[in-house]
Amino acid sequence: MNFPDALAAPEVLLCPELTLIDDAPLAGHAVVLRDGHFADVGSATELQARHPHLVPVPLPRRLLMPGFIDTHHHLTQSFGKALAFGEPSEIFRRIWVPLEQHLDEEGLHLSASLAALEALRGGFTTVCDAGTRSAHGLRAIEAAVHETGIRCVLARICNDAGLDDDASRQIERDAEQHLAASHSSGLLHASLGISIPEAASDRMLERVARLCRDAGVTFQVHLNEHLASIERSLIARGMRPLEVLHRAGALGPELLAAHATMVTPREIGLLRDSGAAVSYNPVASSWKGNAVAPALLMHGLGIRMGLGTDGTRSDGFRLMDAAETAQRLTHGMDIGDFSTGAGWTWLSMATAAGADAAGLSRVTGRIATGLAADCLVIDLDVPELTPSWDLGWELVRLAHRSQIEAVLVQGRVRLWQGWPLDWDARALMARAREKAQQAVAAAPIQRIHPTSDAARLAHPPRG
Repeated sequence: MNFPDALAAPEVLLCPELTLIDDAPLAGHAVVLRDGHFADVGSATELQARHPHLVPVPLPRRLLMPGFIDTHHHLTQSFGKALAFGEPSEIFRRIWVPLEQHLDEEGLHLSASLAALEALRGGFTTVCDAGTRSAHGLRAIEAAVHETGIRCVLARICNDAGLDDDASRQIERDAEQHLAASHSSGLLHASLGISIPEAASDRMLERVARLCRDAGVTFQVHLNEHLASIERSLIARGMRPLEVLHRAGALGPELLAAHATMVTPREIGLLRDSGAAVSYNPVASSWKGNAVAPALLMHGLGIRMGLGTDGTRSDGFRLMDAAETAQRLTHGMDIGDFSTGAGWTWLSMATAAGADAAGLSRVTGRIATGLAADCLVIDLDVPELTPSWDLGWELVRLAHRSQIEAVLVQGRVRLWQGWPLDWDARALMARAREKAQQAVAAAPIQRIHPTSDAARLAHPPRG
């Protein structure tokens, strides 16, 4: 019996060579999967004694680890991520808004499904979607989540800047309805979001934060990402975006702040004292940002941290590598910090700490009894990890997506060797290519820089 068939049983005892428990790879451990959860976790000997009716499923030269948590994504933007290469900051005005506004409901569904597939292939079992600008986007994302089987913290955008009181009150009613919605699959987790503080009134900022606080869910917002946004906030309100949140009473433990790349010492203190979480997005910084978040400093001060892709590249191993590399280049090298997080920091942010930042620490992020069986089976029998001396570092710097043999969400095999078993991913990609061409051709997208081929022709190499 192969591994996917074994997982189809109602109760399974898995015995991997190594199990990543609280960031430490442990030998001789096992897990029992039942009803989509880790029903028991402990030494293989003890579990076999406690569950004599189960036939162990050995996984030699394999690591069982928690699935990655993407704490900042935009699922309905997958058609345009390659359009953002080399572009200046704040590309939402020139690329994302025009593109999303030219996607019909099928296009949004295809885009979200494609993004979910890519995320699963990169080892992400959970994504936090910060909200879509399309009226049909939430339905499309909900459908994509159910069909692909990924876990999603889904934000409803509550921007009300420039709207009258009646429109603002309707946004609040819609937000309350979104939070009250029941999702039978258990994969969707409601959240509220505001694109950036300047997109909402002080009253809406406070109201959304309070709704999330009362409901025990996350409030997602892009914060202090770009210089232009900070300058607009200073001109309009006399304060920086993070200070606006603080004044409005919207800075608290429910907050999941994306980016926070340009923060003053006082603002770092406000984040720490409020209990807010930050999504550190290193690839977004290198592709289109003004700065890199001081993630190691924030982490050292006790600020809750997760890693996010911002829809750039859904590859959990490359994201951890980028997170460590960005800190080394911007902070570590100048002060002789050659450890720069010592590997485990980024592994934790990508899993357990990321789940905490997303408000899901009681649901996922760790291999522990009672939590959802959201996990990865990693092939360790590869040249890159031979010999292996420090697996924590090696997972950050040497491991790669092709080692992911299986992706499980709620105990179900969602991908096996990179592809779903119960739906046609290649048919999805074919339709997505067709739909994306139509949407991009129709949308008034404005790119500042030429494509790679056009730049090569305009500036051929000498010699």
